[in-house]
Amino acid sequence: MIRRALISVSDKKGLGELLGVLEKHGFGLISSGGTAKIIRQLGYDVIEVSDYTGYPESPDGLVKTLQPKIHGGLLLDPNNPAHQRYMDEQGIEPIGLLVVNLYPFEKAIEQRDVELIEAVENIDIGGPAMIRAAAKGALLHGRPVIVVDPSQYQLVIDEMNRENGEVLPETVKRLAVKAFERTAEYDCLIKDYLRKVVG
Repeated sequence: MIRRALISVSDKKGLGELLGVLEKHGFGLISSGGTAKIIRQLGYDVIEVSDYTGYPESPDGLVKTLQPKIHGGLLLDPNNPAHQRYMDEQGIEPIGLLVVNLYPFEKAIEQRDVELIEAVENIDIGGPAMIRAAAKGALLHGRPVIVVDPSQYQLVIDEMNRENGEVLPETVKRLAVKAFERTAEYDCLIKDYLRKVVG
Protein backbone atom coordinates (compact mmCIF):
# COMPACT_ATOMS: atom_id res chain seq x y z
CA MET A 1 0.00 0.00 0.00
CA ILE A 2 1.26 3.49 -0.84
CA ARG A 3 1.97 5.19 2.48
CA ARG A 4 0.50 8.60 1.71
CA ALA A 5 -2.88 9.73 3.09
CA LEU A 6 -4.98 12.75 2.22
CA ILE A 7 -7.39 13.76 4.98
CA SER A 8 -10.07 16.46 4.71
CA VAL A 9 -12.97 16.13 7.13
CA SER A 10 -15.73 18.35 8.46
CA ASP A 11 -16.56 15.79 11.19
CA LYS A 12 -13.39 15.43 13.27
CA LYS A 13 -14.59 12.69 15.66
CA GLY A 14 -12.55 9.51 15.82
CA LEU A 15 -9.62 11.05 13.97
CA GLY A 16 -7.06 10.55 16.74
CA GLU A 17 -7.13 6.75 16.71
CA LEU A 18 -6.96 6.62 12.92
CA LEU A 19 -3.97 8.97 12.89
CA GLY A 20 -2.20 6.80 15.45
CA VAL A 21 -2.53 3.74 13.20
CA LEU A 22 -1.40 5.69 10.14
CA GLU A 23 1.72 6.91 11.97
CA LYS A 24 2.42 3.38 13.20
CA HIS A 25 2.44 2.14 9.60
CA GLY A 26 4.55 4.99 8.24
CA PHE A 27 2.00 7.14 6.41
CA GLY A 28 2.78 10.71 5.41
CA LEU A 29 -0.19 13.06 5.83
CA ILE A 30 -1.62 15.74 3.55
CA SER A 31 -4.56 17.81 4.70
CA SER A 32 -6.65 20.91 4.11
CA GLY A 33 -6.42 23.89 6.48
CA GLY A 34 -8.99 23.17 9.20
CA THR A 35 -8.23 19.47 9.35
CA ALA A 36 -4.47 20.14 9.31
CA LYS A 37 -4.86 22.33 12.39
CA ILE A 38 -6.61 19.51 14.28
CA ILE A 39 -4.02 16.96 13.13
CA ARG A 40 -1.23 19.18 14.50
CA GLN A 41 -3.13 19.68 17.77
CA LEU A 42 -3.29 15.89 18.08
CA GLY A 43 0.49 15.80 17.76
CA TYR A 44 1.06 14.62 14.19
CA ASP A 45 3.04 16.10 11.30
CA VAL A 46 1.07 17.09 8.22
CA ILE A 47 1.63 18.92 4.93
CA GLU A 48 -1.12 21.37 4.00
CA VAL A 49 -2.72 20.88 0.59
CA SER A 50 -1.64 24.33 -0.62
CA ASP A 51 2.00 23.56 0.24
CA TYR A 52 1.73 20.14 -1.38
CA THR A 53 0.24 21.41 -4.64
CA GLY A 54 2.08 24.73 -4.77
CA TYR A 55 -1.24 26.58 -5.24
CA PRO A 56 -2.62 28.74 -2.44
CA GLU A 57 -6.16 28.16 -1.27
CA SER A 58 -8.59 30.61 -2.86
CA PRO A 59 -10.55 33.21 -0.86
CA ASP A 60 -13.36 31.63 1.18
CA GLY A 61 -11.77 28.19 0.65
CA LEU A 62 -13.73 27.68 -2.56
CA VAL A 63 -10.78 26.13 -4.44
CA LYS A 64 -8.17 24.07 -2.61
CA THR A 65 -8.22 20.40 -3.66
CA LEU A 66 -9.37 20.77 -7.29
CA GLN A 67 -5.85 20.32 -8.62
CA PRO A 68 -4.01 17.74 -10.81
CA LYS A 69 -1.54 16.76 -8.07
CA ILE A 70 -4.53 15.72 -5.95
CA HIS A 71 -6.74 14.11 -8.57
CA GLY A 72 -3.84 12.58 -10.46
CA GLY A 73 -2.57 11.11 -7.20
CA LEU A 74 -5.96 9.52 -6.58
CA LEU A 75 -6.87 8.38 -10.08
CA LEU A 76 -3.69 7.57 -12.00
CA ASP A 77 -2.01 4.17 -11.74
CA PRO A 78 1.78 4.15 -11.08
CA ASN A 79 1.86 0.51 -12.24
CA ASN A 80 0.83 1.67 -15.73
CA PRO A 81 4.00 2.87 -17.54
CA ALA A 82 2.18 5.64 -19.44
CA HIS A 83 0.57 6.88 -16.21
CA GLN A 84 3.90 6.71 -14.38
CA ARG A 85 5.66 8.73 -17.08
CA TYR A 86 2.96 11.41 -16.87
CA MET A 87 3.15 11.42 -13.07
CA ASP A 88 6.94 11.80 -13.19
CA GLU A 89 6.72 14.63 -15.71
CA GLN A 90 4.07 16.50 -13.72
CA GLY A 91 5.42 15.84 -10.24
CA ILE A 92 2.37 13.80 -9.20
CA GLU A 93 2.74 11.39 -6.27
CA PRO A 94 0.27 8.51 -5.77
CA ILE A 95 -2.05 8.69 -2.76
CA GLY A 96 -2.87 5.45 -0.96
CA LEU A 97 -5.68 6.56 1.36
CA LEU A 98 -8.31 9.29 1.12
CA VAL A 99 -10.35 10.21 4.20
CA VAL A 100 -13.09 12.73 3.37
CA ASN A 101 -16.42 13.63 4.85
CA LEU A 102 -18.46 16.34 3.23
CA TYR A 103 -19.60 19.79 4.28
CA PRO A 104 -22.67 19.32 6.52
CA PHE A 105 -25.31 20.27 3.96
CA GLU A 106 -27.87 18.08 5.76
CA LYS A 107 -27.41 19.98 9.02
CA ALA A 108 -27.52 23.36 7.29
CA ILE A 109 -30.92 22.74 5.70
CA GLU A 110 -32.38 21.28 8.91
CA GLN A 111 -32.37 24.79 10.38
CA ARG A 112 -35.85 26.24 10.02
CA ASP A 113 -34.73 29.74 9.08
CA VAL A 114 -31.81 28.82 6.82
CA GLU A 115 -31.36 31.17 3.86
CA LEU A 116 -30.65 29.85 0.37
CA ILE A 117 -27.19 31.46 0.31
CA GLU A 118 -26.21 29.73 3.57
CA ALA A 119 -27.41 26.37 2.29
CA VAL A 120 -25.49 26.79 -0.96
CA GLU A 121 -22.33 27.75 0.95
CA ASN A 122 -22.56 24.29 2.57
CA ILE A 123 -22.54 22.46 -0.78
CA ASP A 124 -19.22 20.64 -0.99
CA ILE A 125 -17.49 20.65 -4.40
CA GLY A 126 -13.93 19.44 -3.85
CA GLY A 127 -14.98 16.65 -1.48
CA PRO A 128 -17.31 14.81 -3.89
CA ALA A 129 -14.79 15.30 -6.71
CA MET A 130 -12.05 13.66 -4.63
CA ILE A 131 -14.36 10.89 -3.46
CA ARG A 132 -15.40 10.03 -7.00
CA ALA A 133 -11.79 10.13 -8.28
CA ALA A 134 -10.62 7.89 -5.45
CA ALA A 135 -13.52 5.44 -5.80
CA LYS A 136 -12.98 5.16 -9.55
CA GLY A 137 -9.25 4.65 -9.00
CA ALA A 138 -9.96 1.97 -6.40
CA LEU A 139 -12.24 0.05 -8.75
CA LEU A 140 -9.87 0.41 -11.73
CA HIS A 141 -6.51 -0.09 -10.02
CA GLY A 142 -7.17 -1.33 -6.47
CA ARG A 143 -6.07 1.99 -4.97
CA PRO A 144 -6.63 4.25 -3.07
CA VAL A 145 -8.60 3.19 -0.04
CA ILE A 146 -11.51 5.66 0.29
CA VAL A 147 -13.14 6.38 3.66
CA VAL A 148 -16.16 8.72 3.69
CA ASP A 149 -17.54 8.38 7.23
CA PRO A 150 -16.04 8.13 10.74
CA SER A 151 -18.08 4.94 11.22
CA GLN A 152 -15.69 3.26 8.74
CA TYR A 153 -12.52 4.15 10.65
CA GLN A 154 -12.58 1.07 12.87
CA LEU A 155 -12.79 -1.28 9.88
CA VAL A 156 -9.69 0.32 8.36
CA ILE A 157 -7.86 0.45 11.71
CA ASP A 158 -8.52 -3.22 12.43
CA GLU A 159 -7.54 -4.35 8.95
CA MET A 160 -4.34 -2.29 8.88
CA ASN A 161 -3.33 -3.65 12.28
CA ARG A 162 -4.08 -7.21 11.20
CA GLU A 163 -2.49 -6.91 7.73
CA ASN A 164 0.68 -4.93 8.56
CA GLY A 165 -0.62 -1.62 7.23
CA GLU A 166 -2.51 -3.05 4.27
CA VAL A 167 -6.22 -3.00 3.40
CA LEU A 168 -7.52 -6.08 1.58
CA PRO A 169 -8.59 -5.72 -2.08
CA GLU A 170 -12.17 -6.77 -1.36
CA THR A 171 -12.42 -4.12 1.37
CA VAL A 172 -11.04 -1.48 -1.02
CA LYS A 173 -13.82 -2.33 -3.49
CA ARG A 174 -16.58 -2.34 -0.87
CA LEU A 175 -15.46 1.06 0.42
CA ALA A 176 -15.41 2.41 -3.15
CA VAL A 177 -19.04 1.36 -3.62
CA LYS A 178 -19.97 3.02 -0.31
CA ALA A 179 -18.20 6.17 -1.53
CA PHE A 180 -20.31 6.34 -4.68
CA GLU A 181 -23.42 5.74 -2.56
CA ARG A 182 -22.45 8.68 -0.36
CA THR A 183 -21.99 11.14 -3.24
CA ALA A 184 -25.29 9.96 -4.77
CA GLU A 185 -27.14 10.55 -1.48
CA TYR A 186 -25.49 13.96 -1.09
CA ASP A 187 -26.46 15.07 -4.61
CA CYS A 188 -30.04 13.88 -4.07
CA LEU A 189 -30.29 15.98 -0.89
CA ILE A 190 -29.05 19.05 -2.77
CA LYS A 191 -31.40 18.42 -5.71
CA ASP A 192 -34.45 17.91 -3.46
CA TYR A 193 -33.71 21.04 -1.43
CA LEU A 194 -33.14 23.24 -4.46
CA ARG A 195 -36.28 21.99 -6.22
CA LYS A 196 -38.30 22.87 -3.13
CA VAL A 197 -36.71 26.29 -2.57
CA VAL A 198 -35.91 27.49 -6.09
CA GLY A 199 -38.48 25.54 -8.09
